[in-house]
Amino acid sequence: MDPLEQLLAERACERLILDFVRRLDIGDPGSVAELFTEDGSWEWPSPGDGRRFDGRAALREYFGSRPEDRLSRRVMSNVLVTVTSSDTATATSYFTTYRVDGYDGGIVPPGAPVQVGHYEDTFRRAGDGRWLLASRALHLPFGGPTPQLSA
Repeated sequence: MDPLEQLLAERACERLILDFVRRLDIGDPGSVAELFTEDGSWEWPSPGDGRRFDGRAALREYFGSRPEDRLSRRVMSNVLVTVTSSDTATATSYFTTYRVDGYDGGIVPPGAPVQVGHYEDTFRRAGDGRWLLASRALHLPFGGPTPQLSA
């Protein structure tokens, strides 16, 4: 693979990683399904709770079911994309999630993150040239309940 093509593939995959969390935090959470291939999957394997969703419809329903009063911000770091062929890539990226439920506006006093973990992703280039997530697995060594803001 040409070095420029490799760099462009890496950047496209990095952008998908960032677009995923942006859509969850400040966009339309259900729209993250459009970042996956038609047969794409998201899972939280053991020692997580074993949740797994396959296909865009299931992903749209799952991510779209986020509580309306949830405020979250995810900080992404340590993004390492490895291009494995002209149409496939893998990545590992770290995330830190700040989140509360019961949000009705204003500034929330800072608290500790509710999650710190990493994603393991696979990517596939679609027929139109766009890179998409083929699979995403969440690994969560640090986690706790989502705080509920007082009314």
